[in-house]
Amino acid sequence: MKKISVLVPCYNEEKNIAEMAAIIAKEFKDYLINYEYEIVFIDNCSTDSTRKIIEELTKNDKRIKAIFNARNFGFVNSPYYGLMQVTGDCAIQIAADFQEPPEMIHKFVEEWESGWKVVIGIKNKTHENLIIKGFRNLYYKLIRKFSKVEQIDHFTGFGLYDREFLDFLKKIDDSTPYLKGAVAEFGFKRKSLYYEQKKRKEGKTSTNFFILYDTAMLGFTSYTKFGLRLATFSGMVIAFFSFIIGFIYLILKLMYWNSFSAGAAPILVGTFFLGAIQLVFIGFLGEYIMAINERVKHRPLVIEEKRINF
Repeated sequence: MKKISVLVPCYNEEKNIAEMAAIIAKEFKDYLINYEYEIVFIDNCSTDSTRKIIEELTKNDKRIKAIFNARNFGFVNSPYYGLMQVTGDCAIQIAADFQEPPEMIHKFVEEWESGWKVVIGIKNKTHENLIIKGFRNLYYKLIRKFSKVEQIDHFTGFGLYDREFLDFLKKIDDSTPYLKGAVAEFGFKRKSLYYEQKKRKEGKTSTNFFILYDTAMLGFTSYTKFGLRLATFSGMVIAFFSFIIGFIYLILKLMYWNSFSAGAAPILVGTFFLGAIQLVFIGFLGEYIMAINERVKHRPLVIEEKRINF
């Protein structure tokens, strides 16, 4: 009998954990009775009652397992690490906040049994803020345009991964992994299913601007040379126009020596403009250097405090 692992990354999800476990169990009871299963909660050092609730669930059902991180290792590292710890023939990753529908679990399994190694959920409708949605769409367009690897739009990690793919993830020696990039890059047979991303059922999201920015920069620095190339070409363009403007000012000064006055305004504007451009591209360069620094450290993805029922 095949075994299916369901990985549920969580952080401060005390109001959602018990219901999520019950709904996942119901999915297997109603649709997947011919499969063994395990539900693995990987908790990223929650500060509420999430861990207590998980511990109670593990006491009542040995198919429910838990990994408790020693501290918060970020919402990129923790799920990636969790995928490498599950024991099933395939693993399904799903968020604990119900924004990703649990009722798609059996649909993922059906596609997996049809021969697909990776089955991913693509959100085609969301209820998020229009500004955030606009920036997200712009980000996907940019990274798709400048990356050599075909990137997947509106993919959060929600999906099913075959054991062959999970074993391959273990071979990737990367202390700052990017699951969405790995799914797109390494060529496993992939099927996409579409879903509507719902609002959180309970609780408040821990995702903020800085988390979204970190994830975006991880994608940019891992799969594009966009920042560095933009700095290079912008420098060439600015240098060209600066030379033309400087040459025009020189001619005008020679022709109208006594009447032509350049004034301080162009100098100030040019100075501030070039200063701003330099700061932006130093920031881009810093992002790439930080990405390199994180990778050469070879630090562990996660340090566990405790695991239950493994």
